[in-house]
This record gives sequence, structure tokens and C-alpha cells, in this order.
Amino acid sequence: MAAIVGGRVLSRLGRCTFAYCRRLNSTLIVAEHNGNNVTPITYNAISAAQKLGHEISTLVVGEDCGKVAEELSTADGVAKLLVAQDAVFKGFLPEAITPLILEAQKQFNFSHILAGATAFGKSLLPRVAGKLDVAAISDVIDIESDNTFVRTIYAGNAVLRVQSTDPIKIVTVRGSAFAASSESGGNASTETAPKVDVVNDKSSWVSQELSKSDRPELTSAGKVVSGGRGMKSGENFELLYKLADKLGAAVGASRAAVDAGYVPNDMQVGQTGKIVAPDLYVAVGISGAIQHLAGMKDSKVIVAINKDPEAPIFQVADYGLVADLFKAVPEMIEKL
Repeated sequence: MAAIVGGRVLSRLGRCTFAYCRRLNSTLIVAEHNGNNVTPITYNAISAAQKLGHEISTLVVGEDCGKVAEELSTADGVAKLLVAQDAVFKGFLPEAITPLILEAQKQFNFSHILAGATAFGKSLLPRVAGKLDVAAISDVIDIESDNTFVRTIYAGNAVLRVQSTDPIKIVTVRGSAFAASSESGGNASTETAPKVDVVNDKSSWVSQELSKSDRPELTSAGKVVSGGRGMKSGENFELLYKLADKLGAAVGASRAAVDAGYVPNDMQVGQTGKIVAPDLYVAVGISGAIQHLAGMKDSKVIVAINKDPEAPIFQVADYGLVADLFKAVPEMIEKL
């Protein structure tokens, strides 16, 4: 039987085919969280997934993640939550989470699986891609269509358009490239994730040590103050901490400062560190090597302080001050 609607013929076969396509064209986002709160990049990943125009499901996995699931249930754009709670997921080890994602894929047949381009996403999704025998597309900065993605290469000096013919697209997204979706306005249904017997004899969770600070988290901060080799020592970073406190900013560092042992590596901004795009980025004593620029050049306003007028950082800075940082920064703190 067929019906004519608006000059188009819709057969039962056509309807079934359309329904099948709808089932295939769906997106799974693997939520990142700390057990109590959703990591902000998850909302950036939801925003990226919305560009695909598919139904969005979010996987919340952990030892105890009921509070996180409740928070995500109101996220704008999320239609369904899949929740998996088990002690085996303690520490969010990719060896434990991958079998769960593969089982969910078997049941729901997602066309796209996304996560943030963080240490969590970068360790998990390539493993999932390998098990599914498809390519992993990393650090995406734009989504043009179901199968076309944009990412940077050569430390951000070139933009690559990737077109994938794989049946399942595995993608990590750069948080700074997508505005965060709203944390409210949604009403997702919640269901238990598919059951899977996880046998993980390859790795075990031991412990973690987290640095605590009242300052904003580096990758989500609206203002960032970063120091480089020009700071000369870790003790001198106290100047930047004081400036950051005046501005309400997070504190970062160049790879040179991290390699020199001035600050811990979780403060590193750059291609091999964290990618940031705050409203204000203050680079103090940073020369502006390509590796560092790749991690911060998308900042809205860049301020550079360096005594070398030929420093490459001035080529990307909106405002530049050629001065001794040990004189300029204290003056800034005093005036603020």
C-alpha cells in the first residue's frame, strides 16, 4: 500500500527504511565526570553532537554516578541516559569501560560515538575504535556533516578536513571549539546500560593525587595567566598566582616551564598539554613557540609580557608589553 503526501509517494517499505535510518543515525556521548560532578567538556561534546542532528544518548559510567546522572538528565539536547554503576569502573580505566561501550553499540547501533579530547577521551575512544575496526578521529574543531570533520595538524598551522567512510564514527572533540550546551532545559529518560561481564586483568586502579585550588579549572576558565621559562623558577610563579587571584583567573604554563620543573605538568598549555580558549589570556615570560601557540591562540584577547621585542608571542598578541616581567607584574597587581 502507498500514500501520496505532498506529491511524494510513501510506501511501507519507505517508512521502514526511514525508521531504520533513524535508528542508525544516533549518537552516543561518553560522559566525563569525577563521581560527583560532570566535567564541563561533556557539555561541549553535547553541543558538538547537536551539529549532527541525531538523537543523542549519553553514557554515564562509574563506581557510584547517580548524582552525575541526575545532573545530566536536564542537559539540553540529551534524549536518553544510559547509566552503568559498578565497582569495576573505579578509576575509569579504558580496559573496563570499553567492553560496556561495545555492548551498548551492539544493542543500540550508534552511528557516532563522541567524547571530549581529554586524557579520559584520548585513552578510551582509540581503544573502542580498535575493537570496532574503524578509525578514530581526534581533536575535532568542527563538524560539517555526518561524515566530514575538521581538525588541525602541524601544531595548528594547517586545517585538515577528514571524510570518513566507516560505518561508525569515533570522534573526540576539542572543548574550546564548541560552545557548551545548556545544563538545563532537557528531560532525558534514564535507563540501565546493557549488562556486560567485565574481566579486566590488564590494569588495576591504585590511587590518585589531585591538586586542589580555589582558582578556576584551567580548561574551562574565562581568564588564564600563564608563565614560561622567563619566570626563572617555581618560586617566581607566586607572582602569577597573585595576579591570577586579582583577575579571578586560572594559572597555566608553557612546556618549557613544566620541563624545567617550575610547575606540575597538569598546568601545561600547548599541543601536548591542555587546549584553552579563554576570554583573556595573559602570557608572561613566554616566547611563543609553535607548540604553545597551538594550545592558546584561539583565546579572545591575548596579552603578552616579554622583554624580548622579537618574541614570536607578539605576533599573535592583541596587546603586547615589552618589559621586565618582574617589574611589570608587581605593578599590575598593585593597580588591580
